[in-house]
Amino acid sequence: MDQFALNLIMIVGFVLGSGLIILEAFMPGFGVAGVGGLLLEFAAIYCCWQLFGIGTALLAFAAVAVLIGIALFISYRSALNGRLSKSPLVLKETETPAGNTKPDHWIGMEGVAVTSLRPAGQIEIDGARLNAATDGTFIERGTPVLVTGMEGDHYVIRKKD
Repeated sequence: MDQFALNLIMIVGFVLGSGLIILEAFMPGFGVAGVGGLLLEFAAIYCCWQLFGIGTALLAFAAVAVLIGIALFISYRSALNGRLSKSPLVLKETETPAGNTKPDHWIGMEGVAVTSLRPAGQIEIDGARLNAATDGTFIERGTPVLVTGMEGDHYVIRKKD
C-alpha cells in the first residue's frame, strides 16, 4: 500500500473509530458501534506502525486504551446515576406516568388487556400501560380486567365480572 492510502486509513480509523467508541458508551449493551470502532482503531494502529514504526504505534495504542477507558467510565457512571435508563434508545412504553408515583394507585381500578395474558402480559388503564399477570388463567386481548393487587414489579389482575 502506498503512503497516502495508509495515512487516509489511519486518520479515518482514528476519527471514526473514536466516534463509534464514544457513541457506544451511551448505548446500552455492546454492539455494532463498539466492535466497529475497535476494528477501525486497530486498523489505524496497524497503519501507524507501518508508517512511523513501533514506538509511535505503541503511543497510539496507549491513546486508544485511554479513550476506551474513559468511554467505559462514562458509561458505568451513567448507568449508576440512572441516565442510561433515560436514553432515547431504551423503550419506555411500559413505564407508568410520572404523576402516579404510588405503586398501589392502580389497585381496584378497571382496565383493558392490551396483550393476551398467559398468564403475564400488559394492560392499559387511563392511557397507561402496565405489566400484569393473572393467577394462571388465560385472558384474551381486549378483555376488561380488574387490578386486584401487586406482586413485585407487576400487577395481579382478573377478568372483570
